[in-house]
Amino acid sequence: MAKKKPQQRKPAATKQDSHPTLADSLGGDTLDKLKEAKQALLRNEKEEEEKRLAQKAKERRDREKNMSFGELLEKYGDGPSKY
Repeated sequence: MAKKKPQQRKPAATKQDSHPTLADSLGGDTLDKLKEAKQALLRNEKEEEEKRLAQKAKERRDREKNMSFGELLEKYGDGPSKY
């Protein structure tokens, strides 16, 4: 079986755009404000998600606390316990 020669890669021609980008046209202050606003939105979303999960866990605990003995027995079974 003949060995294949590794193909040599030609360096990609760097194509420089002469078109200005939005970041170039915005001032530094405006770009910084946009980045800060993005971070604030991400923090708010994370906080809301944490609150939602905490509320869900609290509701689950409350439902379990208000279960009758029969409901608890049905849910967790009457199998042998470690006690």
